[in-house]
Amino acid sequence: MRDTLRCPWCGELPLYVRYHDEEWGVPLHDDRALFELLLLEGAQAGLSWLTVLKRREGYRLAYDGFDPARVAAYDDAKMAELVADAGIIRNRAKVAASVKNARAFLATADAFGSFDAYLWRFVDGRPVVGGWEHISQVPAVTPLAETVSRDLKARGFGFVGPTIVYAFLQAAGLVNDHLRDCFRFRELAGEA
Repeated sequence: MRDTLRCPWCGELPLYVRYHDEEWGVPLHDDRALFELLLLEGAQAGLSWLTVLKRREGYRLAYDGFDPARVAAYDDAKMAELVADAGIIRNRAKVAASVKNARAFLATADAFGSFDAYLWRFVDGRPVVGGWEHISQVPAVTPLAETVSRDLKARGFGFVGPTIVYAFLQAAGLVNDHLRDCFRFRELAGEA
């Protein structure tokens, strides 16, 4: 563990610390990785991110490595299998939304050349930097998240309300909401 400051939300749990230090807020441009995060953020609705993070490997197995083309082809039998899978969050609505979202994801990627191209245009290709001093300043929703949420819904996505979308934007690095005294803020903002 580093002898440096990090965002307090990750506490000292090794799984959470590793996620914070290595993934959260790192700009993602890989469509498969973006699909994984979008699906996992939707699964989080009403739960803690730690609950989802602990089941991530189960999701990778159950969802064919988050291949959106394979997930888009899931039928009722496969969705029933997923609802019975103890390795993931067994919520029928979330499972159905994941398949719907895979189809919408592919259509959006096709329309824009990639999902990455679609998504990053909302921030002109550069992360929005929060620069917050205290965790209490970090918003749960922003106008950006509301705009992206509306657009995703119009494209047929589900479980993409503004709060879920903001968490997704933070995780995928479109927004750098590491606190200013966190070592990752400086690294991701190019100040390290």
